[in-house]
Amino acid sequence: MPIKKRGTGLTAVADAWQLADIDVTASYPIRPYTAVMAEVSKRIANGQMKCEMVHGEGEHAQFSIAHGASMAGARATTGTSGVGVTYAFETFSPIAGGRCPIQALIGDRTLDPPGDFGSEHTDVLTMRDNGWIYGWAQDAQESLDNSLMYFRIGEDPEIMLPQVVAMDGYFVTHISQDYVMPDQEQVDKFLPKFKPQFRLDVNNPVIMGPQIEPEMGPPLEWDRNVVMDKVKALIPKVTAEFEKVFGRKYAPFVEEYMTDDADMVFVISGAHAVPCRSAIQYLRKAGYKVGMCRLRWIRPFPDTALQEILPKFKVVGVIDTNTSYGAAGGGGVLLVETRASLSETKNKPIIQGFTSGLGGETITHEDFFKMADMMKQTMEAGKIIQSSTWVNFNDYDKAALEVKAAWEQSAPSTK
Repeated sequence: MPIKKRGTGLTAVADAWQLADIDVTASYPIRPYTAVMAEVSKRIANGQMKCEMVHGEGEHAQFSIAHGASMAGARATTGTSGVGVTYAFETFSPIAGGRCPIQALIGDRTLDPPGDFGSEHTDVLTMRDNGWIYGWAQDAQESLDNSLMYFRIGEDPEIMLPQVVAMDGYFVTHISQDYVMPDQEQVDKFLPKFKPQFRLDVNNPVIMGPQIEPEMGPPLEWDRNVVMDKVKALIPKVTAEFEKVFGRKYAPFVEEYMTDDADMVFVISGAHAVPCRSAIQYLRKAGYKVGMCRLRWIRPFPDTALQEILPKFKVVGVIDTNTSYGAAGGGGVLLVETRASLSETKNKPIIQGFTSGLGGETITHEDFFKMADMMKQTMEAGKIIQSSTWVNFNDYDKAALEVKAAWEQSAPSTK
């Protein structure tokens, strides 16, 4: 029978791993993800979980341990945060390229410098070109649910890809929330046992991860590209089946909030969507017809979904809680991806970027109000005023009025 609990996103993922009956997990401490391993260790000691925990001497070792366990046929997990992600970087492509569907929990954290330990999406986004599938959970319940859905998708015989259950450090990893731990029978119905077609076996020898000739590389890379399209096709099916089994409904790719009559929308990912919703309620009362589109997936990126959703709006404000210094348009990763997604779309909206919530800073209601005001000025001007804005650093209120005035003077007369 499902159990109502109160805990953090880390506790919720520990519940998911217990329900998934993982075989091996690899640990090494780094905040803010560490508590999930402490929780799993406690459950192993108490007899609640039967998996083997192996302690690495660092993050590179952690992911290597999980990699080897997966090659041997184990359902394996690990996790890290911040600079731990970059320390393990060498292992990411071999794990994905070897089609080893391990699952990593990453409680995101600012990279050094400034080394302030706060939540920021940059660390996980460094993994985006290595063949892992992932998105951000906005709360504890979604952390648990994403873990189960990611196992199901990543371990599908046609997919076999590693996954990241990403969550905002401290906001989701450490703040206690109410969530429901599902029944074991429900999970067993939804998630089959992990039975890979190929694994390391002395009685049935296979070669995994060998060096190859140059001409063998492009077909392998093509296959890695094709499998991401298969993931896109599988996500709606698994999301729908999850709803049938557990009764919780998620949008497959993009969650819409108060968008039916909106002229403007925020595009956002992760836990900052929570204050975004309440800010939108205030903005609506103030006369701003604004809504929100929350990205549930980053890899594969939901380009098709955005092509269907965003053209109905006049202005789209993409909020990046990450840095990509020197990127096109001066914003972060999400701005570049969103603009690329709509580059060939007819009647596309004006897309502008905002960088906010770095270093663990909360994106406050006041920040959302500022962004909405700048989006409104863009809508009134009918063109981009500033491609990307770092909120509270180069806000363009005065510039918006000047550009609008100049545009009105140069516009053809309607008299």
